[in-house]
Amino acid sequence: MASEAAGSATQNRAWSSTAPPGEFRPYIPTEDQPAEFSLRAIVFGALFGILFGAVTVYVGLRAGLTVSASIPIAVLSITILRAFGKATILENNIVQTIGSAGESVAAGVIFTLPALIFLGFELEYARIFLLALIGGWIGVLFMIPLRRQLIVKEHGNLLYPEGTACADVLVAGDRGGSFAGRVFWGLGLGGVYTFMMNTMRMWGGQPDYQPKWLPGASFRAAITSEYLGVGYVIGPKVAGIIFAGGCFSWLVMMPAIKFFGSLAPNAALYPSTVPIPDMTPDQLWSSYIRPMGAGAVAAAGLITLMKTMPTIFAALSSGLKDVRAQRGGAAAASTRVERDLPMTTVIIGSVVVMAMMWTMLTFKPIPDAQTSALANLVAAVFVIIFGFLFVTVSSRICGLIGTSANPVSGMTIATLMATCAMFLAMGWTGGAYAALALTIGGAVCIAAANAGATSQDLKTGYLVGATPQRQQVGLVIGVMASTIAIGFTLMLMNVGLAQYKTVQIPLNVSALPDGVKIEKSEYPYKGKAYTLVNAIGSREVPDGKFLYDPGTQKIEIQWIQGIGSDQAAAPQARLMATVINGILNQRLPWRLVLLGVFLVVAVELLGIRSLSFAVGSYLSIATTMAIFTGGVVRWLVERGAKKAGGQEESEVSPGSLYASGLIAAGGVFGLLAIVINLLQDKTITDQLPGWLGFLHLPIPDKLFSIGPRFLPGLSANPLLSVAMFATLAATLFYFARKKLN
Repeated sequence: MASEAAGSATQNRAWSSTAPPGEFRPYIPTEDQPAEFSLRAIVFGALFGILFGAVTVYVGLRAGLTVSASIPIAVLSITILRAFGKATILENNIVQTIGSAGESVAAGVIFTLPALIFLGFELEYARIFLLALIGGWIGVLFMIPLRRQLIVKEHGNLLYPEGTACADVLVAGDRGGSFAGRVFWGLGLGGVYTFMMNTMRMWGGQPDYQPKWLPGASFRAAITSEYLGVGYVIGPKVAGIIFAGGCFSWLVMMPAIKFFGSLAPNAALYPSTVPIPDMTPDQLWSSYIRPMGAGAVAAAGLITLMKTMPTIFAALSSGLKDVRAQRGGAAAASTRVERDLPMTTVIIGSVVVMAMMWTMLTFKPIPDAQTSALANLVAAVFVIIFGFLFVTVSSRICGLIGTSANPVSGMTIATLMATCAMFLAMGWTGGAYAALALTIGGAVCIAAANAGATSQDLKTGYLVGATPQRQQVGLVIGVMASTIAIGFTLMLMNVGLAQYKTVQIPLNVSALPDGVKIEKSEYPYKGKAYTLVNAIGSREVPDGKFLYDPGTQKIEIQWIQGIGSDQAAAPQARLMATVINGILNQRLPWRLVLLGVFLVVAVELLGIRSLSFAVGSYLSIATTMAIFTGGVVRWLVERGAKKAGGQEESEVSPGSLYASGLIAAGGVFGLLAIVINLLQDKTITDQLPGWLGFLHLPIPDKLFSIGPRFLPGLSANPLLSVAMFATLAATLFYFARKKLN
């Protein structure tokens, strides 16, 4: 009853999320205590955290980008909880608070931890789970003493755009506004499209045209619903810059390499082991463009970090002042909207997190990467120190420019460079310490990413009149729930998207070349025992994992893991591996890396956002072209809106909501296609840990492959693929122009 009275009272008065501090009043009055931390809010929040954590892993590894999940979760929560009876705005706020932790923690994980693969190590579920938990909790704990200063006292200065927009959605939903229909349309149509393309294979997922008049080039697009949605959300400018990077790599550099390489002697040029005249566009990309792209992304990350240094120092200075003021004895919270978790929780939690980190590194080290107890203690301390510094920086930067522009990669690079420099000075080099440095950087990256989202959630709560203490508990729960799905999804994609290609590479295992090592002497594959060989930085064997046949004394099969392939490029993780390898192991094709560095310098001098361009130059043009299509659709929508005297698109516009549905549909049904593939292929399932063996079921291989079985000619026609993607883009344009009810 109290909540209904509060709702009617607030609906009758004017409310603005951007009112100055002196005039601000929360949407729910301070003295009212409507239902908030209910069981259904916790359950649905945890479920959304698991779902959007998995979707973010899938989309982020493939597109190299992540988008905020708070608004889609808030929209879905309003509709779903309404179906279960009267729901308060504070319950919906708890749902989006818990659920959004999945997206932010997943972003930090995929930006860093897949680099273990590029450094030559295996992914382990327990390690991913613990690091995600540690980093996520740090992001929540260190925001507790900062909330009063950043969210409350600087309400008029730090706007927290995503948090403010989410508050507007919650208020509109409480007043009877409905946004969910547009999200559900995106989920439905995007889901049908993705299922028919990925699972039923009614049309190809990547039409490709390799012109004979431009050898080495390739025009292709990965026509997925999530890429279309991501392009729409980030807008035409950023999507265009990303696509420009792809065009430069695939339509300029690769044809140039092919042209000049065809004039050279018929010999392989490092890092490739195949002569350039014989190379396909995919081989040109993987051998030459990706090292250049890694150098470009690293340089762009450093430039972005240097540009934001004044902001970082100012944020750090202000944050330390805030903490000192908090210790100085702020007045005790007198009302529920002023009540935070106590500082003792922060202190005890920090000690527990540090102990968890040391215990994991000491008693469950990465295989073949055992480090000393002293190094493990140093790592645990570094995680706390760098975690506090960059949580402070991240939360303040997000208040100024939003989470989408939060330079998390730059903060992680700074952490890795400082850590690797200290390791190098102490003589701690080699693979074990490379893995340790990445572990530190991964935990800090997750903490910084989650702190940005946490501050946005706390801002939303402040605007609508939530209880901070309950939100903070909800965030801890959200981190715990989402980590369950994040590691599982990461491993699922690494195995489910893996490819096995036949090769013939002679190898003398009794005298292995530099950069090549044997990982397993007995590796079963299709009923035959092979030797698993791993190569990093070798001039005789390309980077990757291979199956060596002792009988023929040749490498016969290349095992291309899902993460790092063209289907899940993971550009940020490749960047982290490049930084670590460059400082500690010094095993990089430096000439190609430097080409990427100077390319970024030239782009910066032109006044273009180099990080977006660099990411585009690293990714496959199939990804960037599809993302650009979404940006073009948004440009057409905004152009039509301007002519009609309307407003530009925002995060709560019809098109953005529909695009969010497309992204979620692509992630969910894309993962479904991977699972179905695993259920049918025991060869792939055998690569999963034993406890995931239940995934294999005796399902006929062609049960779901309707297109190749009944329409082989039509389903293989690239023109059908283009037509279907154009149809999906047309639905996006239609729903973006159609006003909300």
